[in-house]
Amino acid sequence: MYKAVIFDLDGTLLNTIDDLADSVRYVQKQFGFAQHDTETVKQHVGNGIRNLMIRSIPQGADNPHFEQAYALFLSYYRKHCEDKTDLYDGIGGLLECLKEKKIKMAIVSNKAHEAVQKLYDTYFSGLIDVAFGENESAGIAKKPAPDLVYRALEVLKCTKEEAVYVGDSDVDKATADNAGMDCILCAWGFRPPEMLRSLNPKAIIDQPEELLRYL
Repeated sequence: MYKAVIFDLDGTLLNTIDDLADSVRYVQKQFGFAQHDTETVKQHVGNGIRNLMIRSIPQGADNPHFEQAYALFLSYYRKHCEDKTDLYDGIGGLLECLKEKKIKMAIVSNKAHEAVQKLYDTYFSGLIDVAFGENESAGIAKKPAPDLVYRALEVLKCTKEEAVYVGDSDVDKATADNAGMDCILCAWGFRPPEMLRSLNPKAIIDQPEELLRYL
C-alpha cells in the first residue's frame, strides 16, 4: 500500500494533445513548414517542449529559425493551453477519492513549469499538493532524471518506497526506474498498449478508478 502518488500530467491526468498539436501546427504554418497531424505530435511529446519542437521542425535545432520557432511556440501555447484541454473521464472523481483517503499527491511533468502551474491552478488546486514542471534553466534536470520526483517526495515528506509513479509513457517508466519507485501506467494516454506492455510496469490500468486497487 502506498501513501503517495506522483502523477505525470499530459496523457495521464489531462488530455492536452489537441492544444499541443494546434500550437505545433501554428508554428509550422508561420514558418512555412509541413504541418503534422495530431497522431504524429502525440508520438513526439514526453521529453519536454524543446524536444517536441526539435521533432516538429525540419533539421530540428540545426534549423536557423529554430530558436524563433521555439519562442513562438512557448508564447502561443501559453495563451492557448486551455482551449481544448480537459481532464480525462474519471480523473476528477479519482483525485477526490484519493484526497478523502488522505493519499498525498504531486504532479511531475516535462511541460514548462509556467504552463504546469497555470493548468494546476485551473484543475488541481485544492486536490493535489504540489506540481513541478520542467525547469532546466534553474539547473534541475527534466524527466527521465529523478530530480523533480525527489523534490516532490521531499515536499510530500514521503520516501520513494511509500510512493508510486503514475504515467503513460516510456519516459515515465524510465523516470520511475531512475527514482527507484514502482510505476503504474495508464492505457488511455499518448502511447500504444503494446509499448506499455513492453515496459513491464507494476501494472497497466484501463480506467482511473483501477488505481484505487493499489492504494
